[in-house]
Amino acid sequence: MLLAFAGCTVGPNFQRPKTALSANWQEIADPRVSTASATYRGWWKAFNDRVLDRLIERAYRENLSLRQAGVRVLQARAQLGVAVGEIFPQTQQAIGAVQYNRTSDRAATALPTRGSVEYWQSQIGAQASWELDFWGKIRRNIESADASLLSTLADYDNTLVTLTADLANVYITIRTAEERIRIARENVETQQESLKIAEARMAWGTATQLDVDQARTALLNTLATIPTLETQLRQARDALSVLLGMPPSDLSDLLEGPPGIPASPRDVIVGIPADLLRRRPDVRRAELQAAAQSAQIGVAKADLFPAFSLVGNLVFVSTDLGKFKLSDMFRWGSRQVQIGPSVQWNILNYGQITNDIRVQDASFQQLLIAYQNAVLSAQQDVEDNLVAFLRAQDRADLLGQSVVSAKSAVAIALLRYREGVTDFTTVLTAQQALLSQQDSLASTLASIATGLVGTYRALGGGWEVREGEDLVPAEIKAEMQRRTNWGDLLTPSTYNLPASREPKPTPRLPDW
Repeated sequence: MLLAFAGCTVGPNFQRPKTALSANWQEIADPRVSTASATYRGWWKAFNDRVLDRLIERAYRENLSLRQAGVRVLQARAQLGVAVGEIFPQTQQAIGAVQYNRTSDRAATALPTRGSVEYWQSQIGAQASWELDFWGKIRRNIESADASLLSTLADYDNTLVTLTADLANVYITIRTAEERIRIARENVETQQESLKIAEARMAWGTATQLDVDQARTALLNTLATIPTLETQLRQARDALSVLLGMPPSDLSDLLEGPPGIPASPRDVIVGIPADLLRRRPDVRRAELQAAAQSAQIGVAKADLFPAFSLVGNLVFVSTDLGKFKLSDMFRWGSRQVQIGPSVQWNILNYGQITNDIRVQDASFQQLLIAYQNAVLSAQQDVEDNLVAFLRAQDRADLLGQSVVSAKSAVAIALLRYREGVTDFTTVLTAQQALLSQQDSLASTLASIATGLVGTYRALGGGWEVREGEDLVPAEIKAEMQRRTNWGDLLTPSTYNLPASREPKPTPRLPDW
C-alpha cells in the first residue's frame, strides 16, 4: 500500500518568474540594426580574419578555464548520480563476524554453577532499509541535482562565451597596438624630414635655432610614444598566450597573417530582447539555480511528514555452546529474520523543520530576484555595446575625413615652410594634428570591432560550438579514469545535454 501511494510530491513546482522585458532595442530605428533571428554560433567569422578564427579554435581546445568548467560539469553529473541512488534501498549491508565471548562471573547472566560463560559465536547475513519516497523528498532532490547539472552546463557555456569575446578583444588590442606603432613610425619619418629641412635652412641662415628645437622636440615626443605602445603590445600578447593555455610567448607564428585592425561589418543582427531568455547562458544559469533551490523547498517540507520505511534482516547465527557447533550457522534453522514496515515522525522538532523550510524559501526568493536582475543586466549589456558599436562607426567616418584633410595640411605646410612662406610653427601644428587624428582613427576602428564583439557577447553568442563536441579533452578523461572508476559517466551523451532541456525529477537506474 505504501508503494502504491508513494507518488505525491510536496513543495512548489518551479515556474519561470515574470521579468521586465523591453519590446525592442532603443537603436531599432537605425538601418544598421536588424531584429531578424540568428544563432551567432561562429559570430567571429563576421570579421573575415583567418588568424582570429584559428586562435579561437585553439583556445576552445586548450584554454584552462574552459577545461575547469568542463570538469565541473562532470562533478555535477556525478552528484546527480548520488541523488539518484537515494531512490533505491538506502542501506544494504552484508555482515559477517566471528567473536569470542566471555561473560563476567559476577554478571546477572552468570550461571549458578559455573559463574562465567565462554563461547564462540559466528554470524553471516544481510540487512537492508528502504525509506519510501512517499512525499517526494528524494524525487525533489533528484530534480534539484538535475537542475544543478544543467546550471553547471550553462556556466560552461557562459565561460565559452566569455572566452571567445575576451580572445577577440585581446586580438583586436594586439592589431590596434601594431597599427598605432606603424602610424607613430610613419610620422617619425615625416618629422625626421622636417628636422632635416629646419637644420638645412638654419645652415643657410633662413631659419633659427627655435625651428630646429621645435622639430627635434616633436620628433622625440613621437618616438617616446612607441615604447608605451610596445609595452601594450607585449602585455596583450602575454594575455593571449594565457587564453591559449600556454606560457607567455612571442606568438609571431600564430599571429602571422594580414596586418591591420579587424574590419567589422556595418550591420548587426540583434533579434529581440525576449531572445536573451533562451540564448544567454548566464540568464539560463540564474534560472536553473532558482529551479534547483525551488526543489530544495520540497525536500525540506517532506521532513514535516512521517517517513515510511521497509526494514529487513536475514542473519544466520550459531555458537559452540553445549551441543551446538559453529558450522551449524549454515543450517536453515539458524536463521534470524526481521522484516516489516516502520515509520518515523519528528513530531516535536521545536520549529526547526519549519524554519529550515523558511530558510530554503528565502534562498529561493533571492535567486528569483537574481534571475530578474540578470535579465535586466543582459538587456543593458546589449544596449550599451550596440550604441558603442554604432556611434564608433559614426566617429570613424568623421575621423577618416579628418585624416585626409590633416595629411593635405601637412604637405602644404611643409611645402610653404621649405619655400620660406610660413614659419615652422605651422608645420609643427599640422604634424601634431595629423598624428593625433591618425591615432584617434585607429583607436576608433578598434572601438568599432570591440563594440561588435561586445554586442555578440551580450547576445550570448559563441557557446553553440560545444554542441556535439566533448566538454573535456580525452587526455584529461583518461587521467581521471586511471585514478577513479567513472563507469559510463565520461561518455559525452551523459552530460553534454541540450541547452533547452528542463530539470527532471524522474528516478532512473543507478550510475554504477
